[in-house]
Order: sequence, then C-alpha cells, then structure tokens
Amino acid sequence: MAKARASFVCQSCGALAQRWQGRCESCGEWNTMTEEAASSGIAARAVAGAGKGRVFPLESLQGASREAPRIHSGIGELDRVTGGGFVPGSVLLIGGEPGIGKSTLLIQACARLAMLGRRVVYISGEEAVAQVRLRAARLGLSDAPVELAAETSVEDIVATLRKGECPALVVIDSIQTMWTDAAEASPGTVTQVRSSAQALIRYAKTSGACVIMVGHVTKDGQIAGPRVVEHMVDAVVSFEGEGGRQFRILRAVKNRFGPTDEIGVFEMTGLGLSEVANPSALFLAGRDASAPGAAVLAGMEGTRPVLVEVQALVAPTSLGTPRRAVVGWDPARLSMVLAVLEAHGGLRLGQHDVYLNVAGGLRIDEPAADLAAAAALVSSLTGAPLPADGVYFGEIALSGAVRPVSHAGHRLKEAAKLGFQSAVGPPGALEGQEKLSMALKPCGHISALVADIAASGPRRERAPARGQSPAHA
Repeated sequence: MAKARASFVCQSCGALAQRWQGRCESCGEWNTMTEEAASSGIAARAVAGAGKGRVFPLESLQGASREAPRIHSGIGELDRVTGGGFVPGSVLLIGGEPGIGKSTLLIQACARLAMLGRRVVYISGEEAVAQVRLRAARLGLSDAPVELAAETSVEDIVATLRKGECPALVVIDSIQTMWTDAAEASPGTVTQVRSSAQALIRYAKTSGACVIMVGHVTKDGQIAGPRVVEHMVDAVVSFEGEGGRQFRILRAVKNRFGPTDEIGVFEMTGLGLSEVANPSALFLAGRDASAPGAAVLAGMEGTRPVLVEVQALVAPTSLGTPRRAVVGWDPARLSMVLAVLEAHGGLRLGQHDVYLNVAGGLRIDEPAADLAAAAALVSSLTGAPLPADGVYFGEIALSGAVRPVSHAGHRLKEAAKLGFQSAVGPPGALEGQEKLSMALKPCGHISALVADIAASGPRRERAPARGQSPAHA
C-alpha cells in the first residue's frame, strides 16, 4: 500500500502546498505553513468513495413556498441584525476582538430564550462551567434554565445534542477550539476548523436547531481560520467596538435570510449589554456645535437612519508630505474628496495636514458621507462653524457634482425628529420633501458648498509685509 503523502496547509488562508515554504504564495503571510496528513478530512473521505452515491429526485422552480419561521431572542437589536430572529436550521458565525462582549451577548440571548420555555444549550470550549456560571451570576441570569457544558469534541457534542428534545439554540464558543476525529490535525488548524464547522452545519440542517459559532479575529479584524467557513454558514455577524468606549456595534456582513449591512447598537454596562433604542441621540450627545470642522451626517445603516457627527481638522504642515489620518471612514474616499475640493472647489490643501474622525466609534461605509466630510473639511479650513441645526448628506462625483442617494425621506425624518431645522443635500433627493418642517438647501456642485461656508466664515486679516510692524499693516 502506498504511503499517504503529507501536504502543507496555510493556517491563514487555507492554501495547499506540496512542500514547506516560509511564505504562503496565496496570502503572503510568513511562517503559516503547517504539515497535515493528506488523507485526513471530509474531502479525503469523499474522494475515497468517489464511485458511490444515491440518486435523489430533482424538482422544478414552481411550488408552494412559505416564509421561514423565526425564533425571537428577546433582544430587539439582535433580532434586527439577524433579519427578525433566528431561523431554525440556520448557522450563524459571530466574530469580534477578544473582550468585546461576544460571550456576554450570547449568554444574555440564551437566558432570554430559555426563560421563554425553549431548550438552549451553551457549549464552551474556552472556559469551564464554573467560569460561565460566574459570568451569568454577574449579569443576574443564574435563574435562567440554560444547559451548560465544557466540551471540545464535535462527535461528543452532536451525540449529546441529539439526545432528548431538539434544542432551539446551540452556542459553540468558539469554533477554533473544536476538534473532530474526521481530521488528523491539531485543534485550531485550518483542517480542524473546516471539518468541525462542517459537522456542526450538518447537524443544524438535519435537526432544525439554530447553531451560533463564535470565531476569533486576526490582527486586521478578519475572522480567523479558513475563509470557506464564512461561505458555508448562513449568516456572518461582526461585533465591533473600541476598548475606550462603551458602545458596541453588531453588524450583519452576510445573511441569507435577511438584509445585510444592518446594525444593532448596544451599550456596555455593569449588568451586561443594554440595547440603545435611539443611536442617533447617543452618537450626538456632548457635541460642540459652535466649533468649526464638525458636520452632522444624516446616514443610513441598513434600514435604520443614523445621525452621526463627522469631525475634521485641517492644519498647516511642517512636513514635506502632509499627513492624512482617518478614523471610521475609508481613507481612499477621503483622498478622492480632497482631490475634488482642490480641482473644483478652489481650495489648496497640499500644504495642510488633514485629520478626519467619525464620532462615537461608528464606521461609515456609504458614499452619502461625502458631502458631510467635505463640509467639515471646508469649515475647518476657513474657520467657519456650520449651522448647529443642519445636517448633510450626498455623494460627490469626480466632476464635483453632488449626486442623489437613497432613502432621503428616512434621513430627513430622523433629523426632524431630533430637532434639526435645515438639511443640505443633492437637488434630486430633496424634491418632494416639502411636507417636512425643515429648510431644504439643494446643493448641486461642490463649489456652491465651498462658497456658502466660506461666506459665513470669519474675516481674516491680511498678514503684514516683511519689515512692517503689525500696527502699520
């Protein structure tokens, strides 16, 4: 019998190689190649029995269909992100940095669901049962009938779950600690993570239980392990936040049963994570409306309108190459807005450092933030504070034109509800919104925005000539 050859698998991207190499040719990472048996894993078993199989019936596109039933967790923000609740038989992957609150959120969801009479199982591969109990006691959830276990063997977990009533929700914390006999590799490797996830997904599809798997993240914020796991699951949810802030953002990256780019906002308190019903008021709390360089963006996160402050600082530089620092926005998008302001707005920003920040720790990805960022930059450069009761939204084209964006009515209604009296946006988006009690200012080109802000700025005195005293300037 021929000896099974070993292969080398990249632990970062899952690429295969026939020999060891210091750097992975696929992802470029160093020292990530690990030797694994070529005959291990589910794929190897499938190849061994390639000639066997069963004939299954094929169906047409016509037929009765119904909406997938939902299991409500009792946490409104979590149900919003998942599309209205958990779907039986679905698999969710939630990722986030260590200590961000993933386990806290899941133990709260398990307790809420268990109090409604559903069977809920929490499997921890990182902590002992006593540690999970301590967290539940700190959150005041000790009375919830949640079934706990500290186990890492996938075969033992599936056998235990199949015994008795089918659970409504199963939490696996985390998938990187699980291992299965189907793969001859160490726990945490690409082969083990992929094989363990496949076994748990197969259990969820055959039993109808909803499975939530927790995934670790890498230094750049990506979920660790093979990328194929994100394609195998039904939904991928990212838990974001900064260590110095109490706000946490739950964002749907992928969802087969609901909309993507939906967010849920939580606040970390002494009793766990509490829902934030009005994120706009939270993000705008404590802002200095009289300071130049601050504009309020009327944005959209999924189906929810969110108002957030965009802060900019433009200062003369002493370096040969000016600095461009961005927090909460796309740096490439900032470079494009700066180029448009120079080419079509008449500004000279080549000798200035530019700093841009989205207040509150929220990350903005939509192009409607272009106009708010441009207004904040012009306000900081000219020293003219923007109206305290005004909001901005609109996409800036390379020609300097301000293009319409979607959901203009929802943005304006949210701004009017929070007391804002004026809005600056593209002309096409403001048409048909006369019923709102707001002053609508259409802005068709970036030059009009620059002229409007510069006209309200402070009158700058001319610098004295060389050799002339300031009194005779």
